Amino acid sequence: MNKLLIASAISAAFALSACTTTDNKAHMEKCMGIAKKGMNDCKTALHACAGKSTADKQATDWIWLPAGTCAKTGGKLNK
Repeated sequence: MNKLLIASAISAAFALSACTTTDNKAHMEKCMGIAKKGMNDCKTALHACAGKSTADKQATDWIWLPAGTCAKTGGKLNK
């Protein structure tokens, strides 16, 4: 069940990221530690670009998720 929830949240995030603008980023949150390998949304101290994470669920990698869903997927908010 938990893996299904995480997969659903990640899928939703990618679907939403295609149409995310500055206005609706206010309804999104940076969720750390749940991105799959190569699916992170931005650079970190370990790499310089989105999509460059080298392992699943690295603590420093994050993805955009709809507000309120990060904790439900086991991630931590990037504050």
